[in-house]
Amino acid sequence: MERCPWPGIDETYIKYHDEEWGVPVHDDRKHFEFLVLEGAQAGLSWATILKRRENYRQAYDNFDPAKVAKYDDGKVAELLANAGIIRNRKKIESSINNAKRFLEIQQEFGSFDKYIWAFVNFKPVINSWKTLSELPANTELSDRISTDLKKRGFSFVGSTIIYAHMQAIGLVNDHLVSCFRYKQV
Repeated sequence: MERCPWPGIDETYIKYHDEEWGVPVHDDRKHFEFLVLEGAQAGLSWATILKRRENYRQAYDNFDPAKVAKYDDGKVAELLANAGIIRNRKKIESSINNAKRFLEIQQEFGSFDKYIWAFVNFKPVINSWKTLSELPANTELSDRISTDLKKRGFSFVGSTIIYAHMQAIGLVNDHLVSCFRYKQV
């Protein structure tokens, strides 16, 4: 069974690759989870974030955007003291701001899912990469989504972060064509 080479031998990475990465997400709470985690990952490795994912779920009320949007200075201080997550004030404050913006999108579109999937006409973009070196860090589409999110007041949503988000939630299928998951997702 051949898989994309990026998970290496790390069991957490392999499980994430085999079970989640590239699988279309249509649950708003999962969308919000990935937005928070992708923002936290900026400048770090995804493996670093995956290993802290359960800590994030506990610290962030299971990624309930309505709860996160109400976090105050006391909660920010609590998060900054939590060694189980990335303790970066700007990333934490961004996650709270983004929760508020996320709720605004839900109000406007009915769900974040409808908003984000409309960028691809509700069908995943199926790429045909043969090697990891072909995978882009960002695309014209991630540029568009990033720009729109920024206009709506989101932060830590640059084009590269958004492209990683697109890969995570299955907006694009970036499994290599030789990977067993390519045809499954």
